[in-house]
Amino acid sequence: MSQSLTLNYVHITFSTRNRENLIDDAIKNELFQYLGGICKQLECNPLRVGGHKDHVHVLCLLSKKIALMKLLEELKKSSSKWVKSKGKTYSGFYWQNGYGAFSVRKNIKSNMMNDMFGISDFAHTGLRKNYFAF
Repeated sequence: MSQSLTLNYVHITFSTRNRENLIDDAIKNELFQYLGGICKQLECNPLRVGGHKDHVHVLCLLSKKIALMKLLEELKKSSSKWVKSKGKTYSGFYWQNGYGAFSVRKNIKSNMMNDMFGISDFAHTGLRKNYFAF
């Protein structure tokens, strides 16, 4: 085969430093759009970007031209600078050092999008306590 074909759906999640509630309503939607824009620039088609007060979720199609770690580096570095540019309130904004990145099967990505990006604050708190307590 003389061509390279890939189809890698990736669910990425990372939080603010010390899980501080810094993603407020004033920047939330713009931040999600900004993260999606970074994915587009890197040819990692964003399918859904969302999150909560202390973390974000990105579901994208990982480009064959970029390593996952480079995508993460650009997402976190660029968005952190962008958030800090939004005013004094955000001058201490940082992302955590780590992240989660999980491959997603094509046939379950739509269910996952609804489950991870469409849940209420109450449900999200329960999800974190039950599944992310490691």
